[in-house]
Amino acid sequence: MTTKPKAKKFRIRRSSQGAETQGADAIDAPITEGTTAVATDVETQPTGKSARAVRLPSAAGKAGGKAGRAQEPAAPTQQNSDQPTPQGAEAAIDAIKREGLTGRQLRMARRMAQKNGLAATSDYDAVRLLREAGIDPFQRTNMLDLVPSDKETQPAKTGRVQLPQTMELGKTTLPSTETMSPSEMRAIEIGEIQKDIARRRRKRLLLLFARLSAFVFLPTLFAGWYFYSVATPMYSSKSSFMVEQADGNSGTGLGSLLPSQLNANGDAIAVQDYLTSKVAMIRLDQDVGFKSHFASPDIDPIQRLDPNPTNEEAYKLYKKFVKIGYDPTEGSIRMEVVAADPQIAADFSVALVDYAEEIADDLSRRKREDHVRDARTSLDRAAQERRDAQAALVALQETSVLDPEGLIASLRQQISNVQIQLQEKELQLAALQDNARPNPARVEGVQGDVRRLQNLLTRLESKMTEATEGESSLAQKTAQIQMAQADLATADLIMQSALQTLKQTELEASRQVRYLTTSVRPVASEDPSYPRSFENTVLAFLIFSGIYLMISLTASILREQVSS
Repeated sequence: MTTKPKAKKFRIRRSSQGAETQGADAIDAPITEGTTAVATDVETQPTGKSARAVRLPSAAGKAGGKAGRAQEPAAPTQQNSDQPTPQGAEAAIDAIKREGLTGRQLRMARRMAQKNGLAATSDYDAVRLLREAGIDPFQRTNMLDLVPSDKETQPAKTGRVQLPQTMELGKTTLPSTETMSPSEMRAIEIGEIQKDIARRRRKRLLLLFARLSAFVFLPTLFAGWYFYSVATPMYSSKSSFMVEQADGNSGTGLGSLLPSQLNANGDAIAVQDYLTSKVAMIRLDQDVGFKSHFASPDIDPIQRLDPNPTNEEAYKLYKKFVKIGYDPTEGSIRMEVVAADPQIAADFSVALVDYAEEIADDLSRRKREDHVRDARTSLDRAAQERRDAQAALVALQETSVLDPEGLIASLRQQISNVQIQLQEKELQLAALQDNARPNPARVEGVQGDVRRLQNLLTRLESKMTEATEGESSLAQKTAQIQMAQADLATADLIMQSALQTLKQTELEASRQVRYLTTSVRPVASEDPSYPRSFENTVLAFLIFSGIYLMISLTASILREQVSS
């Protein structure tokens, strides 16, 4: 904001020896035409050692195209700035002082008085004069009014007082020395602003400390109190074991170039999965009493189970207190079991190691049984195929020894007999149907006999047709016999190969036995391993601090987005 130029009070410091003489010379100096006259207001310091003289330079006046005025001597009398004002003016100024006007309002009143050409002795006097003149002393000025025009630079034409200029000694138009200078008022206002900023900073720091106390310090203090005073000491029992293969590096092919532990990785992972499963937790509870131990009232409420917990609740606690890790490079499984009693922790660990050994043995046994079962199934299938081939060969050999001509003669005789019987039955049926009231039961019986004889005749005729083919049917039977012999030979080879495979599978299964080796046996500890009070307290502090930081950043970003 651009402000109008302010009238300044120039002070000239003089030495204590010639202060009074120089001050008198300044007062008695004449005012000449075309030069700057000096009006002084000599003020002696309280110590009496030096005096200060105030000089206000101004333009001499306007020439107006006429001859200059004659020099006029200055009045020899000196007017004190502390000259008393009329009684009504003092009362008005006192009333204005009690209004509690701010420094900014007083400066606006002073500028308004200077703009309207009112000679005020102080800022409060300026307010009084403006109100008497019917002018609002606190009226906001236009930005264009802040720039002085050409008319305002000519105080002689407008009659407006414009500093610096010559002031008459007999008038009390100078500002009172009791009022503060603009620099002092500016310093006071800057001090107030600094105090307000410091007060706001203290308030914000207090609010920040309150928020940190509510969301970070108090939860951290509560967590530390829990870990140091309330949490039940827990004892850990550590163990380590490996799943190894019996045959080592024996064998051929790429599998012999790999270490045995790499070949047993699948079994080790299967053992780890079983130990971390709900089945292992249920079995441990049935054998050792996992739920009853952690449902004991000696354990703190946060880590304690309910009197009748479900398997899901117990399994959550099981995953927390049973930690199992697998190292694929070494093939070692490391297990840590935590409990409120050191001996119980060791018992839990021993039971879990036994479970792991049973699972390793069961996996290897199942592998051996699967391989041997597949080999035996192949052998049984080959034996059955061989028996089927032998049966087919025997059946073909039995049918090939018949005489084709005798078979044809026999078929012809059978056909003639069936034809005679069929004719008799047809005549009998016709005789029954010629009656006016035939017996339905007899008619149906004869009709059935006729139908059966016709079917028999059809079969015999088809056999007769096949038999009349002669040598072609005999050749087909011979080829069938040869094919049956070839099938039998193939079945013999397959059965021999299946038998050899079974023997080799049984040998390999005996070499691929997996067994569990316990390198570190579980031992009951003497000192509690958990809770780690200091580490857990620091971790809680970091977690609460991170949560508070995320929430505060999110809130500040949202507030900035909403305000923008």
